[in-house]
Amino acid sequence: MFSLPVYPSLDYLTLAGLACGAVLLDGWLGEPRRWHPLVGFGWLVTQLEKRLNLSHKHPSRRQYIYGVLGVSLVVLPPVILCLLIMHLSVWLALSLHLYLLYFAIGHRSLRQHGLAVYNALQTGQFQQAQLATSYMVSRDVEAIEPVSATIESVLENGNDSVFGALFWFFVAGGPGALAYRLVNTLDAMWGYKTPRYFYYGWAAARLDDVLNYVPARLTALTYALLGHTRLAWQTWRQQAPLWDSPNAGPVMAAGAGALNVQLGGRARYHGEWHERPRLGTNIAPTKEDIPRALQLVRNGIVIWLMLALLLGAVTYA
Repeated sequence: MFSLPVYPSLDYLTLAGLACGAVLLDGWLGEPRRWHPLVGFGWLVTQLEKRLNLSHKHPSRRQYIYGVLGVSLVVLPPVILCLLIMHLSVWLALSLHLYLLYFAIGHRSLRQHGLAVYNALQTGQFQQAQLATSYMVSRDVEAIEPVSATIESVLENGNDSVFGALFWFFVAGGPGALAYRLVNTLDAMWGYKTPRYFYYGWAAARLDDVLNYVPARLTALTYALLGHTRLAWQTWRQQAPLWDSPNAGPVMAAGAGALNVQLGGRARYHGEWHERPRLGTNIAPTKEDIPRALQLVRNGIVIWLMLALLLGAVTYA
């Protein structure tokens, strides 16, 4: 029987079953509407950053160090605490594994946000569609092109909110999924190349790049296999290196090719226009491509869970 040493008495088939349970729980409950753990985590991160990121007092080298310290202080304690709790009893460990992946995954939320844009466009409410899209991307609302921006967000967050969490759950169980989600959240809060975060946020951004390196490429492969495979493989190889993010590039390029649409191009952030590389083909996306992108993510989840169960069954025998 194949077992993972960090989980007391937990074989891989059980781990795969727990992953299925967490995905079903997310589909049933979605993210907590009240007392969401990430709200408290966000408050803690903000307070800690105010005390550590004294950019006007410390030279850049020291900001790097404080950034590493900040990441360590908010990620390591909850992960270590979960590991200690899991050693108290098998049933407590099973419950915590299930909850931690449910906490880390965000498929239902992603689907709800994408469909909100699609439904607004279906009824001709363009400004409402722009507003709904702004909840998914950090662009200026009045300059958002909702169709392409939503598809880009669905594809990229398919990795960040779904497949990345699943990957680290299969590697390191609930604590792995928790660490991934916390680092991903830190990157979203600190990983900007602004004067405030250029040095301090470096550790969070680089750690997120490391944790996402393998999941992003597996996500790109998933999109490619479930869509226009030849186009996706071609756009992945040719266009991904042009994107400024080493992990978002493969995911979005492969996703655009899989859907046979064009993504990227001009986008306005905080009043400034940015010229981004164009990804995919020359076919402009339509609102009907939004549910297609969502279906790509959903089908990918099914494939990942089926493969995990198959691997678990083989190793269990």
